Amino acid sequence: MVHHKARPDLFKGPTTKYSKRQLESMLDDLENPIFVAVNDKDIVLGYAFCQTEQAMNDPLRTAVKTLYLDDLCVDELCRGQHVGRALYQQVLDFAKTHGYYNVTLHVWAGNTQAEQFYAAQGMTTQYRCLEQIVG
Repeated sequence: MVHHKARPDLFKGPTTKYSKRQLESMLDDLENPIFVAVNDKDIVLGYAFCQTEQAMNDPLRTAVKTLYLDDLCVDELCRGQHVGRALYQQVLDFAKTHGYYNVTLHVWAGNTQAEQFYAAQGMTTQYRCLEQIVG
């Protein structure tokens, strides 16, 4: 809903990103790891979904192996308890131990809290995507 509230022209209202079938197929995919934070009662506090990207045979880009952080989400009731920081550290540790060059992600304009969080983790801007709405 964060994205929908910031950009209802681009993001639909209450919905899920993945179907149950998609989630089940993603769980065993080692090239696209999922990290989950749980408490001592095994209740999910947050998760991070990642995807491996590599520009092979691209005439312009090098073939560095990138771990794209597709989605990092922390339960609203757990925010401020460093769950997001712990998940992000797991992503970094995985990337380092598995030979990735970098970790990337997209932050949509209007999601200032996420921008501040990732900057505090040490992320910097790689590129910007600009738009002009013409309709």
